[in-house]
Parts: sequence; C-alpha cells; structure tokens
Amino acid sequence: MSTLFTKIINGEIPGRFLWEDDEVVAILTIAPITPGHALVLPRREIEHWLDADTQTLTRLMAVAQRIGTAQQELFAAKRVGVLLEGFEVPHLHVHVWPAQGPEDFDVHRVDHSPDPQDLDRIAQALREALRAAGYGNHVPAG
Repeated sequence: MSTLFTKIINGEIPGRFLWEDDEVVAILTIAPITPGHALVLPRREIEHWLDADTQTLTRLMAVAQRIGTAQQELFAAKRVGVLLEGFEVPHLHVHVWPAQGPEDFDVHRVDHSPDPQDLDRIAQALREALRAAGYGNHVPAG
C-alpha cells in the first residue's frame, strides 16, 4: 500500500513541491513548526532511515541543505532545523525548517491549520530563492 507521501509524489494528492529530481522531492508541509517548514523525501518508499543506502541519505541531506539555505535567507533565520522521525508517515522524510531560537525546535508546536494562501506564497518564495541559487532545473513551476 502506498504511503501518503507516495500519493503526493505520484500526483494522487496535491502537494506544494519545492524540488524534484530523479531520486528526491521536497514539499512544503501542511503542519509547519515554523513558516517555510519543508519535507525532503526519496521517491522510493523507504520506511526507516536506517534502511536507506548511503547514496540516498547523502542525496536527501544535500537537498535538505539547499532547501535550508533558501529558508535561512528568505526568513532571516538564525538556524535551520533538521529532523528525521517518521512516526506519522512510514516513509523516510527529512524535516527542514527555519528557526529563530530554541523554541522553534519544539515539534509539538506545529500549526495544524495554516492559511493555504500563506502556504502558497511561502512555497512560491522558496521556489524563487532556489531558482536564484542556481537550482532552477530542479524547481517545479508550482
């Protein structure tokens, strides 16, 4: 059975895509810790990060770093958080979010009802920042 993330990757469920390549995608989450919170996912279903090969983990982190750099610039973030947990959706994913302080690392402070227009605006701004950084060939039109 496909995971929720596989359905988003395959276009069965809508998602706000920030990055797409042959191995990895990045989407804006609908339950952000802070505005700009993204998820970096392998296209291939892998339940646990310990089951991923080194090449996949390296690719995920490379894309997470690019997303994080765009978040840091766009939100003037002091830090960028990274987390792998996978309890809610059994599909390997890297959380990446801009942070201003330690309080922004409280994963229990997610916004479960962000304004969809805000999410659209943030996704577009992140896509533009990634294009400006030279990654336009991996950034979808949105």
